[in-house]
Amino acid sequence: MTSTHAFWLAGRQATGEDSFDVTNSWDGRLVGTVSVPTDAQIEEAVAAAYAVREEFAATPAHVRAAALDHVVRRLVERTEEIAQLISAENGKPIKWARGEVGRAVSVFRFASEEARRFNSGEAQRLDTDAGGTGRLGLTRRFPRGPILGIAPFNFPLNLSAHKVAPAIAVGAPIILKPAPATPISSLILGELLAETDLPAGSWSVLTVPNDRMPALVQDERLPVISFTGSAPVGYSIMESVPRKHCTLELGGNGAAVVLGDYASDEDLDWAATRIATFSNYQGGQSCISVQRVIADAAVYDRLVPKIVAAVEAQVTGDPSDAATDVGPLVNEDAAKRVESWVDEAVQAGAQLLAGGKRDGATYAPTVLTELPDGVTLASEEVFGPVLTIQKVAGEAEAFASVNSSKYGLQAGVFTHDLQTAFRAHRALEVGGVIIGDVPSYRADQMPYGGAKQSGVGREGVRYAMDDYTYERVLVLTGLAL
Repeated sequence: MTSTHAFWLAGRQATGEDSFDVTNSWDGRLVGTVSVPTDAQIEEAVAAAYAVREEFAATPAHVRAAALDHVVRRLVERTEEIAQLISAENGKPIKWARGEVGRAVSVFRFASEEARRFNSGEAQRLDTDAGGTGRLGLTRRFPRGPILGIAPFNFPLNLSAHKVAPAIAVGAPIILKPAPATPISSLILGELLAETDLPAGSWSVLTVPNDRMPALVQDERLPVISFTGSAPVGYSIMESVPRKHCTLELGGNGAAVVLGDYASDEDLDWAATRIATFSNYQGGQSCISVQRVIADAAVYDRLVPKIVAAVEAQVTGDPSDAATDVGPLVNEDAAKRVESWVDEAVQAGAQLLAGGKRDGATYAPTVLTELPDGVTLASEEVFGPVLTIQKVAGEAEAFASVNSSKYGLQAGVFTHDLQTAFRAHRALEVGGVIIGDVPSYRADQMPYGGAKQSGVGREGVRYAMDDYTYERVLVLTGLAL
């Protein structure tokens, strides 16, 4: 894994004048060297995407679906190779990396299925008033135009898939900009797309440094931006291009609510295991990882030691080892930031029940209680393997605590009561409510996105396809309806 990787310019491989190294955050070894496109090459990619937009939009559905099906087959064939690559460049434990490849397979499969049935049109009689006599409206959806997809480091393959696959499904050209820390997984997608019959220019994968991203964002030939990443960057993008259509999948500080009816030993063991696993998977570097546990006083004293034991049972170590649950963060600076936030909380009076130690880029799975108001952990997304537990008196206080956050991505509610589930669905200011499990559950076909400062728009293949297109009505006149 130490070769130099070309980027993909309008469907072909190319190299620029500069390059950068991708290293493994566990042991510092070189994973690969990646070429950087020049300004002229970026311009060529954008011009190609703009020029092919009408041709690609008119491509038959079976052609787009066949290309997506091809990516599905090739991802399956190369699963282990790609998983090893994700683990190496991201630091993700290999078992989670394999799962990520499996999810990307599902994303492309869902997109191929949707491409075949999308945009069949909806007919509407317009003769409901006298002026509409003999008129029929036919509504279909058409691409808004070429897309700039900006992917994050934490799921370098699957979150790239969530941008690329829906774009191909609707016939919208896309320029994918992967995260500089983890670009090679996205370049693998380029290899697979290059094996298809998609039109030249309909896709590019450009390894552009972040400091050169604003020029792409501002380019009027890219009217749609799909961004996944931090809230400050996402909102700065949207504010800089107010006339563009932006989908922003931003941060969260996911809450898991454990209510008083979830009280048997079996219930609490399940909740503790799920909370421990999904506060630490991906090193906590998931915007729907469990950051907050909000536990009813009726179960709090029994639940806390179960959570602590389950967290301490998480295996931290070499991400290439199949037994490892928690690997390093993306780099040492990220681990130092997490360390500083935990230290701040402890110095302010929080009780440290587990973890709290850093070793290079690795931060130990950590549990805190009695978190004071005003500390950074109380309000911001930690994006690390850190969990806080809070005691509340009943459902109303629990739901108010969830809603006290400026974020609203997803929430989990452990309850057996159906009425409570529907009250949670109505009351919680989030994009998704998961009953009987943690907020970290995501099926790649469901609508996924947040409220408040967790972003705008929705991913999930069909929902992204809607975001990438707009409705256009055709009115037929003089018909005998």
